[in-house]
Amino acid sequence: MISQRRLSKSENKESLTEDASNARKQPLSRKTKKSRVQNEVEENDSVFLKLLKTSGIILKTKESQNQLVVDQIVFQKKLFQILRKHPSYPKIIEEFISGLESYIEDQDNFRNCLLSCERLQDEEASMGTSYSKSLIKLLLGIDILQPAVIKTLFEKLPEFLFQSVNSDGISVPRLIISQLKWLDRIVDGRDLTTKVMQLISVAPENLQHDFITSLPEILGDAQHADVGKELSDLLKENTSLTVPILDVLSSLRLDPKLLSKVRQLMMDKLSSVKLDDLPVIIKFILHSVTATDALEVISELREKLDLQHFILPVWLHASQSKLKNKGQISFSGNQENSGQDSVFLLFDVIKSAVRYEKTISEAWVKAIEHIPSVSEHKTFDLAMLIIVYSTNAQTKKYIERVLRNKIRSGCFEEELLHSAFYIHYFVLKDLCPSILSLAQNLLHSLDQSIILFGSLLYKYAFKFFDTYCQQEAIGALVTHVCSGNEAEVDTALDVLLELVVLNLSAMRLNAVFVKGILDYLDKMSPQQIRKLFSILSTLAFSKQHEGSSHIQDDMHLVVRKQLSSTIFKYKLIGIIGAVTMAGIMAADGRSSSLTQGKTDLSNEQYTQVTSLLQLVHSCTEQSPQASALYYDEFANLLQKRKLAPKVLEWVGQTILNDFQDSFVVDLCAVPNGDYPFPVKALYELEEYSSCDGIAVNLLPLLFSQDFAKDGSRMTSQDSDHKLVSPLCLPPYFRLLRLCVARQHNGNLEEIDGLLDCPIFLTDLEPGERLESMSVKERSFMCSLIYLTLNWFREVVNAFCGQTSPEMTGKVLTRLKHIVELQRILEKYLAVTPDYVPPLATFDLETVDVIPHTSTAVSAKIRKQGMTGRGRKRKRDGNKTFSHDTLSKEDGSECDPILHDRGQLEKEFKGKEEKTVALQNNHAFFRELDMEVFSVLHCGLVTKVILDSEMHTEATEVVQLQPPELLFLLEDLSQKVENMLTPPVGRRIPFLKSKGSQNIGFSHLHQRSEHEIARCIVQLLTPMCNHLENVHNYFQCLTAENHGIVDEPGLQVEEYHLMSSCYQRILQIFHGLFAWSGFLQPENQNLLHLAFEILTNRLNQREPDQSLEELLTQSFHYLQNFHHSIPSFQSALYLLRLLMVILEKSTASDQKKEKIASLARQFLCRVWLSGEREKSSTPNDQLQALLGIYLEHTDSVLKAIEEIAGVCVPELINSSKDASSSTFPTLTRHTFVIFFRVMMAELEKTVRGLQAGTAADSQKIHEEKLLYWNMAVRDFSILINLIKVFDSRPVLHVCLKYGRLFVEAFLKQCMPLLDFSFRKHREDVLSLLETFQLNTRLLQHLCGHSKIHQDMKLTEHVPLLKKTLELLVCRVKAMLILNNCREAFWLGNLKNRDLQGEEIISQVSQEITADESEDDTSSLVSKSKAMEVDEEGEASDGEKEQDSDDSDAETD
Repeated sequence: MISQRRLSKSENKESLTEDASNARKQPLSRKTKKSRVQNEVEENDSVFLKLLKTSGIILKTKESQNQLVVDQIVFQKKLFQILRKHPSYPKIIEEFISGLESYIEDQDNFRNCLLSCERLQDEEASMGTSYSKSLIKLLLGIDILQPAVIKTLFEKLPEFLFQSVNSDGISVPRLIISQLKWLDRIVDGRDLTTKVMQLISVAPENLQHDFITSLPEILGDAQHADVGKELSDLLKENTSLTVPILDVLSSLRLDPKLLSKVRQLMMDKLSSVKLDDLPVIIKFILHSVTATDALEVISELREKLDLQHFILPVWLHASQSKLKNKGQISFSGNQENSGQDSVFLLFDVIKSAVRYEKTISEAWVKAIEHIPSVSEHKTFDLAMLIIVYSTNAQTKKYIERVLRNKIRSGCFEEELLHSAFYIHYFVLKDLCPSILSLAQNLLHSLDQSIILFGSLLYKYAFKFFDTYCQQEAIGALVTHVCSGNEAEVDTALDVLLELVVLNLSAMRLNAVFVKGILDYLDKMSPQQIRKLFSILSTLAFSKQHEGSSHIQDDMHLVVRKQLSSTIFKYKLIGIIGAVTMAGIMAADGRSSSLTQGKTDLSNEQYTQVTSLLQLVHSCTEQSPQASALYYDEFANLLQKRKLAPKVLEWVGQTILNDFQDSFVVDLCAVPNGDYPFPVKALYELEEYSSCDGIAVNLLPLLFSQDFAKDGSRMTSQDSDHKLVSPLCLPPYFRLLRLCVARQHNGNLEEIDGLLDCPIFLTDLEPGERLESMSVKERSFMCSLIYLTLNWFREVVNAFCGQTSPEMTGKVLTRLKHIVELQRILEKYLAVTPDYVPPLATFDLETVDVIPHTSTAVSAKIRKQGMTGRGRKRKRDGNKTFSHDTLSKEDGSECDPILHDRGQLEKEFKGKEEKTVALQNNHAFFRELDMEVFSVLHCGLVTKVILDSEMHTEATEVVQLQPPELLFLLEDLSQKVENMLTPPVGRRIPFLKSKGSQNIGFSHLHQRSEHEIARCIVQLLTPMCNHLENVHNYFQCLTAENHGIVDEPGLQVEEYHLMSSCYQRILQIFHGLFAWSGFLQPENQNLLHLAFEILTNRLNQREPDQSLEELLTQSFHYLQNFHHSIPSFQSALYLLRLLMVILEKSTASDQKKEKIASLARQFLCRVWLSGEREKSSTPNDQLQALLGIYLEHTDSVLKAIEEIAGVCVPELINSSKDASSSTFPTLTRHTFVIFFRVMMAELEKTVRGLQAGTAADSQKIHEEKLLYWNMAVRDFSILINLIKVFDSRPVLHVCLKYGRLFVEAFLKQCMPLLDFSFRKHREDVLSLLETFQLNTRLLQHLCGHSKIHQDMKLTEHVPLLKKTLELLVCRVKAMLILNNCREAFWLGNLKNRDLQGEEIISQVSQEITADESEDDTSSLVSKSKAMEVDEEGEASDGEKEQDSDDSDAETD
């Protein structure tokens, strides 16, 4: 059956090929037909001629076709019968062949015999095919003539080998070989094969190619093996025949070993073959792949195939010239360089293989996945992943996973992706939809590196592809912007900004899509709105291209509509948009990349800019908040972009005049009026004469604003002056100083008087009058202090960058004033409920949370005895908490700074004062710039040397004291946490608010994470100085007090300040080194620099040290601080910092042991607690530190046994308030923390142990059995502790983790016991006996939970009981497996409480039930004794019965 089917296929193939062959010959026949004459061959005595005529063929001479009178099959049958029945058969055959040879000596006759015959019978009478074969072909179809005819042809053929093609285009050698194709039957296949191969060996190269490619159509299946072997030998000798030979080998049925050898031969020659040959070679290699060797072959192929070597010379010039043409490239296959066609063919071969051969596509992806080194990745690998991604829908998820892993590991970087698009552009352009789909999926990731890669796909698709693909890319990016996902929106807007710079003309064609984003402004953050308007403004106002007036009109309409809105939120959007537009319009063309081609502003443009700014000013002057936002936005614009000189001059003059008129008065003109408090000029830094100098007119402005609202009398200010809100003072000053800095290259001498000048205030220290003040007066004082604080913060922002020692000293003084004012403000807020502070940041996120502020403050004040930090953090922070994250440690329980201050105040004053924490009120304080932290370079103890002109007393002010240092470190740590610590969940539901976690950090978020990280790395040196100074302080303190740090003479306030500084520095270090951006290759140099700085603190580093060496020395440097750690919180930060460094190390074993050692030291240390603190070790931090210890220790089981078996008994035997002598952190209060962590780590450890298999060695079985004995012993110790510590949290932990441990025992240990029972019977019995007691205690705990009807406990009971029942069944199955069925028996187990007393609800049961339990234990012991002599099965019965099984419960 098989052979018949094969024959059928062969026949079909033959008929199709012969059809094509004759179709090519047919025009020649028609041509001869038109001028046909009767050129018949004259008859003679030739047998050949007579027999042919008798059979139905009339031979013609010259160019006339031989005529076939009868059907071809009839002719062959008649001729065969005549020859077969001839009296002289078989001699007649020789005569016939002799006549044939004589006839074809004439070349014209021979040519006619090789061409098709002309049919004379009607079409309807034809019983055969519709085409005619040649005479030679008909003779070859007769078996008795075939060998002789073939011999005659091969004898004749050499005459024509070296002849040129005839004038009619016919090649006789090719015509002869075509006669041998698709014969119905080959009489002597071996002989034919020999003749053909001999012919190939002597033929010229141009004919060799044709002869070789004809072999599959000539030979039968039986000759395939011989021909394949000969062709493989020929392949080694003649490389020029590589293409036809491989083409033929792919069509033959060959031995896999032979194909493998040929494939390996081609693999070795890949680097030296010509590009034109490459498609056929790759096709042969891919078609010869089998499922078993696919991965190996593909891996070797991708390693040896250097496509870049082939493609770059072909396309380099074409690509460069075409890419210059606006990024729009069109390519036709009919190019002068045929190499391009070869490349197309090559990728067609590859795409066809991966599309239709699942084995090849999977192997190719796996080969790329298993590339060991980053440097071994090629552009071809990236192109192949995209090709497979586009051709196989089933493998898309798998390819995405591989791609994500490669991106995370740094294998696929931006440079490689760019090269892939540049080199393989002509292939990738057809895959544009798949590339955009892949980019869309990558942008949904939470990993920043993957998001960046997805954005690059969009960027390069736009850069390299045609207009249609560009439009699709823009549409996809607009979809991302409108998705509501914050990360997607930011990334898509960043890409659009890059595309505007990359190809402005192409982006202008798609401006209508970008404009559609304006409908989704409601849910965008201020920074996103800035980006959007920057994109649209660049498209609208770029002078490089004309015809953008319609975009300009739309932009003006949108901005005017938003500015004129009565809804405050939309007015703010209009402000941001208008300022951004003005910045683009007025940008200095000499420095701005977004306004390429612009020169200085024309008068018309200058008028447009100034009128737009005046429009914004007029629309915002009635709203202080809107005005403040306008000033802040304008200041941000000046900080980021350089404006044209003409505009900058106008802005500077306007701002300076308005600021002086609104906020600055002469010092001698002390305001007189009906103020509730006496007005004084306070906080001046230099002595002025009575009529010299200026002052900030703060209190009168605030009084005019607040008290005038209620109809009170106005102040005696000049009526000509418009009423200005003091709310605008800090943002207006920020705008002023940035404008001055722009005009004078950073020099602020023109406004340096504002640093020295006093402020018109009143005495702020409350003293005895605080209780006597009215609510309105207290609120007024709070607002006054808030505004003063924000003024000082902006002053510090402005002048912190000035390098003169005099300026530095004044900045430090202002920092001291800020700290003092914050302390005073806390006192006022504590007695002023329902007070709403004036806003200091004015972006949309702040506006959204204004209603929540007052309720949160008042709720804090109303709650007696509370400092209010917890609820404030919950409102403002909006963080995700867990005991493993840093955010929780900043909460009230973990952050002792302000709490300690409050305690000290109580100690000093002798009475309680309520205070309110301020460090989270970001919306009400002006943001400190990153440049402010350059002040950290001032020493903690060393004084700054000042100029000789300074007064001597000024030297007492210029040192950075601990309170100011702590203030700066707190602010920096909040910035690090907000910017460098990734939020746990970044996904935001569509059209939902993004929360308020970024309030107060708007300026910070206008910088990139990389910029912030670089700034902090530059601050490492001064922070290390401060860290070492604090370290030395505690070292000296310990030495002076003989190791006792809580003696009566200790300065408690100073101690806690220094302790808080210690903690904040470690917190900043941890936030920096835990930054995920260090995983990206472009940030490796920054990480290297950071470790260099730490290494230099130990000793002068050697040049060219590796990252691992620097990391090790940095680890040693930081771990040396553990001796002076003052607080438990600092200890935890130090450990986490070391763990972060450990993650980046390749040799981590020794460092891991050191972390475990440090964690143990901290747990074994007595920590100083505050005067009124309940505990010096907050629960969440103790849980985290204990978890670190157990995670990093060598043996978790030994550590748990030490704590539970040694330290807990020490605690039990001590007094009520005492602690364990070994682990002082273990007290009765913290026992539940220790118990929870130990149970969780024990369950985690055993669950991670692989279940044993019968194939494991005996030694492995013994080791695992020993491990499980230790684990069950630890579990037994822990479970029995509930008899002493039976509090509800302890019981809850026991129920939860007890069930998980039993489940792990079932899954991991029972398979081990199945095949260890016979060889280790005693060990298994001992293990089961111990575990039996534990499960019985768990059963009692279930009864206890039901008795007390505790819902928190009883919710775990059903699952626990189910697990215990499964354990009984599983043990029984193990006994049956080991032929011990009779050893399993079960008794009734009564429900008892934790003390072993029978539960009352069970008393009604029969007495026999009680006896049955007693009998159980005795029977168990008896059975065990019996089994010692026999096979020991019954002792397991004991274990069985133990299991908390059949529990008859009446309740």
